[in-house]
Amino acid sequence: MSRSSLAAIAILALSAAACTTYQGPAPVEQRAVRGARAPAPKPPAAAAPAKAPAAAVDGYYTVKQGDTLYSIALDNGADYREVAQWNGLDDPTKLRIGQVLRVKPPEQRQGVVVSAAKGSGKVESRTLESAPPAQKPVAAATAAGAADEAVDFIWPAKGKVLAGFAEPRSKGIDIDGKVGDPVVASAAGRVTYIGTGIPGLGKLVVIKHDNGFITVYAHNKDIVVKEQQNVARGQKIAELGNTDADRPKLHFQIRKGSAAVDPMRYLPAS
Repeated sequence: MSRSSLAAIAILALSAAACTTYQGPAPVEQRAVRGARAPAPKPPAAAAPAKAPAAAVDGYYTVKQGDTLYSIALDNGADYREVAQWNGLDDPTKLRIGQVLRVKPPEQRQGVVVSAAKGSGKVESRTLESAPPAQKPVAAATAAGAADEAVDFIWPAKGKVLAGFAEPRSKGIDIDGKVGDPVVASAAGRVTYIGTGIPGLGKLVVIKHDNGFITVYAHNKDIVVKEQQNVARGQKIAELGNTDADRPKLHFQIRKGSAAVDPMRYLPAS
């Protein structure tokens, strides 16, 4: 065999060996270091806390079983017409249990006074709060309780007191009498409601007075005034009766805003 043949055979043998014996870099194997702790498993993600129910907002009322628009308005010191208007109620007799009603006037947005700044063509704006307050005349009576004394109440009927004020069971007093006895306005004011829309009070009259006072006259036989009518102190407004009552009597309440107060604190000594 010639030298050239031997050389060719040697080259082929080396090529075959290279194809069969070549190995790439060894894979890297990660091993725990002896004595080291394995990483602690991650705790599962905590579920998002449930949102608490929204707190009751002042100025709103949730309708309950037995409520009427008239009773809701009275208990919140409001006129039922205003409550109906604030809530867009076309029919005051249609309320739903769970319905939320606005019972206080909506807040008025503060206006902005716009005026031209002196010495420049720019427009300057400021809220009404930044304007200097107008000087108010000093009231002659500034002692505590002066507002209460501004309304001079009289007895709405002649008769002995059958039952006194006992909140929350009784929000007023019961005055004895005979069917047909005159019931008079305890103070000057405006009639805001007449009717039978409040369970347990029969035919009643509600009058709104100055300084947030309201009076209620219940269980009447007949009513001789109309809603929105202005009445004078001592003017006859109804005749005593026993509607929705166990005997002839006048149930009389005095309210300061939404709170019922003891009429005996305001009525003259008999």
